[in-house]
Amino acid sequence: MNANETTRGHSFEDYFKRAVNPMVVMSLLLERPKYAYEMTQELKDKTNGEYTMPLLYPVLYRLQKQGFIEEAEKLISENNRVRNYYRLTPLGRQHLEEMKQEYIQLCRHVEDLVDLPETT
Repeated sequence: MNANETTRGHSFEDYFKRAVNPMVVMSLLLERPKYAYEMTQELKDKTNGEYTMPLLYPVLYRLQKQGFIEEAEKLISENNRVRNYYRLTPLGRQHLEEMKQEYIQLCRHVEDLVDLPETT
């Protein structure tokens, strides 16, 4: 049995992304409203394809339900697909800043507790 099997199919990366994906999505919406595919492409471009978010819509719906993002508009693309543009709400901007501060603090604590190798 390997280490991943003891976590019942969920890897460290799965748990980490579940925790930080809302912060990532809100950060992608800081500049301007975007539609889901545009966000996944930006994520791919900014991380050279190393950070993916295959379950983006549940994150968007949860953030919308919490009042942190909202639909900005719906447009029809040239190939007749509906594009829902999402934007950050004022409450979302405030929450994002709080999340970023908490993330920094938690990372510092983990670094103090875990003997991490030097990165080059």
